[in-house]
Amino acid sequence: MSVSEQLTSAPTGRLYGVGLGPGDPALMTVRAVEVIAEADVVAYHSARHGRSIARAIAERHIRPDHVEEALVYPVTTETTDHPGGYRGALEEFYAEAAARLAVHLDAGRTVAVLAEGDPLFYGSYMHMHKRLADRYPTEVVPGVTSVSAAAARLGTPLVEGEEILTILPGTLPEEELTARLAATDSAVVMKLGRTFPAVRRAFEASGRLPEARYVERATMAGERTGDLAGTDADSVPYFAVAVLPSRVGAPRRPPEAEADTASPRATAEADTDRDSGEVVVVGTGPAGPLWLTPETRGALAAADDLVGYTTYLDRVPVRPGQQRHGSDNKVESERAEFALDLARRGRRVAVVSGGDPGVFAMATAVLEVASQEAYTDVPVRVLPGVTAANAAAARAGAPLGHDYATLSLSDRLKPWEVIAERLRAAASADLVIALYNPGSRSRTWQVGKARDLLLEHRSPDTPVVLGRDVGGPSESVRTVRLADLDPAEVDMRTVLIVGSSQTRWVRRGGGEQIVWTPRRYPET
Repeated sequence: MSVSEQLTSAPTGRLYGVGLGPGDPALMTVRAVEVIAEADVVAYHSARHGRSIARAIAERHIRPDHVEEALVYPVTTETTDHPGGYRGALEEFYAEAAARLAVHLDAGRTVAVLAEGDPLFYGSYMHMHKRLADRYPTEVVPGVTSVSAAAARLGTPLVEGEEILTILPGTLPEEELTARLAATDSAVVMKLGRTFPAVRRAFEASGRLPEARYVERATMAGERTGDLAGTDADSVPYFAVAVLPSRVGAPRRPPEAEADTASPRATAEADTDRDSGEVVVVGTGPAGPLWLTPETRGALAAADDLVGYTTYLDRVPVRPGQQRHGSDNKVESERAEFALDLARRGRRVAVVSGGDPGVFAMATAVLEVASQEAYTDVPVRVLPGVTAANAAAARAGAPLGHDYATLSLSDRLKPWEVIAERLRAAASADLVIALYNPGSRSRTWQVGKARDLLLEHRSPDTPVVLGRDVGGPSESVRTVRLADLDPAEVDMRTVLIVGSSQTRWVRRGGGEQIVWTPRRYPET
């Protein structure tokens, strides 16, 4: 037999990543126990003090004839003088640890690497897996995670129905944590310890602190649970998690506070002794969920009631326990009053608007009614959204790269003479102009009038971006010459962006057309 044949036929060991569960040895799986019993080598990670939680969990299953490999980290959270810094020190350690295990595998031994929780869920084993699994037969034995254990010890559901669970490391920047906590339904933040003060501030800034729970060493000796807000930061270890449980079935406003949707005025006689509710006016952007900000997602999820034009309400996922109050697009004042009446009864109300609520949308209507004496004590917040003009501009390139004006062509709330005067002023000032509400089935002539008026001040070759249903299923974004603007191709779902004298319309190498307005204006 040749040397190469001898090497090929040499026995090869098998690598196991063994999940041990969150800490209680009784939560180890049957398969985990079987693998440890079959293994020749038992490996486990530990800090420099040498104590391994993983080994302690599996201790009753480790025999005297097991070969034990203690993989001791050179650093944990402290600094290091390694030339590659903290990351360099760990990379070197993982390479050395994998090489030690490879010696056993090459000798035909079965190696079980123990891991708390699940081996591929924030576990140390994964660093061995990435370095060895492509060279040796490998099996990963899943384990109960600390996330599942924490929910079980709290005795509360994590997620239900179509809720979203977000798992976050507490080492993320505080602002990133805040944004993600605001946007999600349920969450678990891991790796606390020294990160706890920043994590708690993130919960508070996102408005989620009252819901948040705390679990320390779930299923292990020294287990502790409680409210996150009341937890002493100095007492929090690394093996602790913060939990935002499911909102489904969570206590909301009293059922007697629910509104009679057929009679908004009836809510005016509300029990004013209740704690005050709140109205949050949110913008859903030009289309669906991709355009929502994290803050808006959080406000929509936290609301007891959603109020809005039915078309915009349909963009928001249905959640158990929420009341939805849809109405026609032409009853903005009535809708605002209804929302404020609900808030007076202690309800958390989200008024849903398209685009940005402060741009030709519901924020003005709500604030106008909220300024009346009957509602001055109702808290009102306005959360921004992506505007139709911004969305269309981004699809076309950057036509709003310099000064621009935003006008509505609808003469339902202001005379056409005012619109025409403002168009002339913006055009004579050489501003890019974003035109909202350009036309509808009942308004068919305004686009033509606006085009003719603008041609008095602009070249016929001026680029005009037509953005229709941007982000929606029938999206269409194209650019035409101002002289070629056809009113028949414009409806209420279209926003027009008319360039200035400096706006450029360019075809790039691949045939792509872009429109952009230089940030530098020529000196006169």
